[in-house]
Amino acid sequence: MPRRPGLSARLKLAVSYAGFLAVAGALLLTVVWMFLLRYVPDNSRGLLGISPNRYLLVHTFAPAAAVAMAFLLVFGLLGGWLLAGRMLAPLTRITDAARTAGTGSLSHRIRMKGRQDEFRELSDAFDSMLEQLESHVAEQQRFAANASHELRTPLAISRTLLDVARKDPTRDRGELIERLHAVNTRAIDLTEALLLLSRGDSGTFTRESVDLSLTAEEAAETLLPLAERRRITLDVSGGAARTSGSGELLLQMVMNLVQNAIVHNLPTGGTVTVRTEAHADASVLRVENTGRRLAAELVPTLTEPFQRGTQRVRTDEHAGVGLGLAIVRSIVRAHGGTLDLVPRPAGGLLVTVRLPAMP
Repeated sequence: MPRRPGLSARLKLAVSYAGFLAVAGALLLTVVWMFLLRYVPDNSRGLLGISPNRYLLVHTFAPAAAVAMAFLLVFGLLGGWLLAGRMLAPLTRITDAARTAGTGSLSHRIRMKGRQDEFRELSDAFDSMLEQLESHVAEQQRFAANASHELRTPLAISRTLLDVARKDPTRDRGELIERLHAVNTRAIDLTEALLLLSRGDSGTFTRESVDLSLTAEEAAETLLPLAERRRITLDVSGGAARTSGSGELLLQMVMNLVQNAIVHNLPTGGTVTVRTEAHADASVLRVENTGRRLAAELVPTLTEPFQRGTQRVRTDEHAGVGLGLAIVRSIVRAHGGTLDLVPRPAGGLLVTVRLPAMP
């Protein structure tokens, strides 16, 4: 926004220093007058009959006082200018770094040396902000590239199927329709997942009281046919755990966790355990499942978009779009909670969600 030109902070500080020195000098002269010169008799005999008298002292002292005041003023301006420049030098570095970041270069860091003070604290906070911003921008760019790739795949398949049908009119239309329906369904699921992820990241939702235990029961009831088809035992227990947030988003969060625990499980005879707990300051949801052993270095990547279990691609009917745990992380973060993923020694994963408890 345009602003009218004004005095620099350095000049203002220099003038302030000079003003304080001038005031201090004037105060000192006033003290000298009030407690010394005023007691000198103003007559021809002077003090105790000895010259000089007040008239001579005043006329002798006044020029020297004026010179001292002028010296204080000039010294205050010059000294204040140098001192202000030295004091504001860190602020100049921070300003230059902010301008550099404004041009799109987020990799620059100030890394100001010296002992801790207000400017160093501001510099460290600015470096931390740039680091988080750079990470966020890189994540968004990576997400956009992955989303474009994932969306392009079903569209390319649809075009290929239509081209084949156009060139071969005798081809079975029923098979074509089924394949187009499957590809279109996948594209719709991916688009809805992207919209849900964007909604969770923005945090724009109406908050209400939500009981995680009821949400877990609803999600388990919805996904029970999937668990039975895969011969997975689904166990839901625990007491009421109330939090404040969007009931729709929190239900989607639990649905994603339970579905992920069912799909990424043993081929048969696996289990999924869902527990809810209420603590003084947090409502806790735990989803634990059996399955293959997970490497510790793989677990942090599971919440990244478009990561599907231990592989990039799945071939079964629940291939998904690789956004399940990414959506969970986004929803948890939007509700001010924490998400913790720990691989089980016997195989499978333990997911713990902690959300702020209702006051």
